[in-house]
Amino acid sequence: MKKSQENIFDDIYEIVKLVPAGRVTSYGAIAKYLGLGAARMVGWAMNASHGLPDVPAHRVVNRIGLLTGKHHFGGNRMQELLESEGVKVEKDQVVNFKAIFWNPSEELL
Repeated sequence: MKKSQENIFDDIYEIVKLVPAGRVTSYGAIAKYLGLGAARMVGWAMNASHGLPDVPAHRVVNRIGLLTGKHHFGGNRMQELLESEGVKVEKDQVVNFKAIFWNPSEELL
C-alpha cells in the first residue's frame, strides 16, 4: 500500500528534526535515506513545513550547499537562521559544505 503524501511528509519531518544545529543536509540525502527516489518530494515537504516550529527546514539545502529554498523563508531568513547556528553562508551557499554535511544514511545506522 502506498503512503499518502501527508505520511511521507511526516517521515521527512522526522529526519529533518534530527539534523543537529550547525549542520546541514540535502533534499537528495533525505530522499535517498527514505527510499523516495526523488529529492523533489523533500522540497515540497520543506515548503509545506513553514508554520511547524519544530521542523528546522533551514538546515536542508541542495546537493552542493545552495540555499535554493530561501525564497520560501522571505528575505534572508534562511541564511540568518543558519548563521545563528554557526553555519557560514556566502552568496547563498554554505561554506565548508562537505565538512558540515549531515548524511542520514551514515548518521542513522
